[in-house]
This record gives sequence, C-alpha cells and structure tokens, in this order.
Amino acid sequence: MKSVLAVCLNPALDREFVIDNFKIDKLNVVPNEKNKMTPGGKGVNVAVILSKYNIPSIVTGFIGGYVGNVLLSELRKIDSLISTSFVHISDETRENIAIADTVNHTLTEINSEGPVVDLHSIEAFLKRYEVLVQQVKTVVISGSIPRGVPNSIYGELTKIAKRYNKTVFWEARDEIILESMKIAFPDVLKYDLRRSEKILGNILNTEKEYVEATKEFIKKGARLVILSYKTVFDFVGTVDGVWKFSPKVNIDHSYLLGAGDTFVASMIMAQLEGKCCVDMARYGYAAAVAKTSYMGKEPPSRQQIEEYLSLVSSERVE
Repeated sequence: MKSVLAVCLNPALDREFVIDNFKIDKLNVVPNEKNKMTPGGKGVNVAVILSKYNIPSIVTGFIGGYVGNVLLSELRKIDSLISTSFVHISDETRENIAIADTVNHTLTEINSEGPVVDLHSIEAFLKRYEVLVQQVKTVVISGSIPRGVPNSIYGELTKIAKRYNKTVFWEARDEIILESMKIAFPDVLKYDLRRSEKILGNILNTEKEYVEATKEFIKKGARLVILSYKTVFDFVGTVDGVWKFSPKVNIDHSYLLGAGDTFVASMIMAQLEGKCCVDMARYGYAAAVAKTSYMGKEPPSRQQIEEYLSLVSSERVE
C-alpha cells in the first residue's frame, strides 16, 4: 500500500528564474544556472517533497498536450517512489513562472489559468480516484482547479475518501473551500491565501477575526486548521484551542517559493509517524520556516526541520 494519494487537479510545468534587480518593462537576462524547469502544481509539489523523505505516493489529476507530456516525463525522473495515474485530456497543461529577486526581496508569480476539462473527463477521473483512494493511507487535495471542474470537487473527493476511512488534507482557496465544505470536510484544512485573502467570503483584518474563523472551521468538523496571517505567521486551531505560530528568525520573502507545500508535506510526514494536531502543525511550520532560509523548491532535510523546531514559537491565544 502506498502512503499518500496526492490529488493535483491543475498541474503545471514550473519555470523558476532568479533575477536580481528585476525590472518591469525592461530586458532581464537570466543566467542558465538561475533558470530551472520542474514539475509543479501544489499536489505534485507535495508528492515530490514526500519522496525526499522516502514516503511513497500516487499523483493523480488531469494532464494534457505537449506541456503535459514534458511534465509527466520530468516527474517520472525524480523518484521511483512517485507513481502517476493522470486522466489525459485534449487541452494543454498550464505553465507557471516564478521570478525571485534576492536584492529587492520579492517573489513575482505568473500562473497560467490552465485547461478546460469536459464532463466525460471528470467522470473518468472520479472513477479512477475511487480505485486509487483504496490503495493509500492518506489523501492530500491541494491547489487550484481547472476550468470546467466545479468548486465543490474537493468535497466530492473527500466524501469518497471518508467512505474508506482515509485521513484527508486540503490546501485551497476560499471559493473552493466554501463550495466543498457543503459536501464534506477534511481532517486538516490549510488555506491558500496567495491570490486572495478572503476567508469564508470575508477579508479578515484583526487577529481576533482570525481566531474566530479558526474556531468556526473546527466547529464544522476539521480536526486541524491553519490560517496564514501576514504571510509569515499562522493561526492554528484544534478542538483544544487556538495558537499563533511565529518565526524567531527573519523571513526573506524572495525565498518563500515552496514553503506552503513544504508545510503540507511535512504535516503529512508527521501524521504518518503518529503525531497529531498541534504537534503535526508545529512540525510543518518549522519545515516551512527552514525552507525560507534558502532559494528554490528543494525541501529541508529532516535534521534541518528538527533544528528549526527551536526557532519557531507557538503562543496559545484561545
């Protein structure tokens, strides 16, 4: 049995550029050593990170066209611990671009919208997913969804997973969570706040509002909730209370690429090793902070994560 099923409905071929003193409306030249192409999409990224920790996974979702074939080829080169079971579609898989500027400490991301998926492909995927979910211990559903796929899809997939008593992780934006939570709720919910800061349809401003939102998700059925606050902080909630996680080191925003996926993957690793709730979140947070100490998507080592556990604080606020 594989450990994890990583659902990446809208995978991408990621291009990473390091351009110091990046200029808008100017020619920017990138040295070859500062230009990388890797398989991406949040679910794919989580599977790749898990493979670095010797955790086997199956990656599924929709893939198509020339870009899709390149992505699949590159993904299969990474590690034999990663199995793939995508539904092939006629539309082209998307490409994403990330531009890191280590002088101005900025990270600019340009993400393609992605393909259109038809009803026949969605039905084929749901059938495939139900077979795959029985082969794993844990399910992670992470990232955006392509056009044609309803925002409620996370809920549908979670409902199926719960039929087989699987632990389910989500990382998604508000519009997906709002629709999906009407159908089913995950065990672990982490908000993706990169594009929009809306939570439950509202822009939250105060720490009190974040605490109340965290408690609301716990009431609705999540065992663990993580809400990012001002990029580098997190409010973490369980049935036992709410904590604010903070780094004890400075975070360079140009090094943020991959931190969110490292957080999720490390929580899954902790969960598979028997950690629960706040300890699981603390481990994921320490891994994410460790990841921001250097450039690129490569995850921190287990030793680095252990070292960074002492470089993060968790203050109970409720």
